Amino acid sequence: MHIIILGAGAGGGLPQWNCGCPNCAAARTGRLAPMSQSSLAVSADGQAWAILNASPDIRAQLAATSALHPTGLRDLPLRSVLVTNGDIDHVAGLLTLRESQRFDLLATPAIHAVLDANPVFSALNPDLVPRRPLAMDQPVELAPGLTATIFAVPGKVPLYLEGETVQTDLIGETTVGVELAANGRRALYIPGCADLPGWLADRIGGADLVLFDGTLWTDDEMIRAGLGTKTSRRMGHMPVSGPDGSLSRLTAPARRVYVHVNNSNPLCDPASPESAQVRAAGWQVGHDGMEITL
Repeated sequence: MHIIILGAGAGGGLPQWNCGCPNCAAARTGRLAPMSQSSLAVSADGQAWAILNASPDIRAQLAATSALHPTGLRDLPLRSVLVTNGDIDHVAGLLTLRESQRFDLLATPAIHAVLDANPVFSALNPDLVPRRPLAMDQPVELAPGLTATIFAVPGKVPLYLEGETVQTDLIGETTVGVELAANGRRALYIPGCADLPGWLADRIGGADLVLFDGTLWTDDEMIRAGLGTKTSRRMGHMPVSGPDGSLSRLTAPARRVYVHVNNSNPLCDPASPESAQVRAAGWQVGHDGMEITL
């Protein structure tokens, strides 16, 4: 299985356009590598590819990834796009993919309903981009030799659909993880996750690789930094650190990579003590262009 992290950042990327935090400032000066917004490319043979989550930065991500470049006038090795939730950083890039290119668009019925309710997404010609609804725990082919099985993980509805009361540990069709299988290898992609119940930890533990939600280092990170008023868990993301964080609770499989890393997170800086702590625990921090072969 061939995996390319097209974008390792959370919503806004690094640097975020309106943020002057130390990490964003360092990225603007070149001290830190920039990160585009959350997206992944996967293939079983290195020839036909699927994309998981269509980032707002998808145009630049495709341009930077030679494996996804056109092979003819309008021939592209892209076979499908699967979105794991309706968040803007995972669906806005669909509008970039509107230029009469054939691929399958896969999502849960709930996420498809969100897209159907917004007429701007009708720019994707349904004759060329069929919308395929996904059922939980039912394998589907994303590209030749590559299958995906989605499963619900704790999360919440997208920010733009929030009401007065928000359930942040909702388990249903609004937030899913993806189990990828090819050539006897298995990887899990979970860019958004609010909690780690035992059944989810067990499912992750048997995989060859997990790419997991690394949005914020601490639960109150945004508040302490003066960048926001919400905790990590309120935003639907379990923090990395702390006794209830993913770093201490998720110790298998051997290959573990954090993705969807927010610009405020000290993991943006490879020289930070937090990054050293993560490496010592057997984790890697994903970066744009990172390639993994299983």
